[in-house]
Amino acid sequence: MTPTEVEKLERFLHQRLGNKKINLKQRPEAPDSVELLIDDETFGAVYRDDDEGELCYHIQMTVLSEDLD
Repeated sequence: MTPTEVEKLERFLHQRLGNKKINLKQRPEAPDSVELLIDDETFGAVYRDDDEGELCYHIQMTVLSEDLD
């Protein structure tokens, strides 16, 4: 993902989720995705999907069972 694309996604997530502590961090080993962090803690990843000219983004979030206690 380009830096401009990452900035737009981050701004969108701030507005839609109402949390300015969300950060997206480039992943050099995976150029089609970024790491999703909240308060500098990794919560998942955002993947870029360009399928037949339709561009979208998928958020994969991991919640550990011990975090629910």
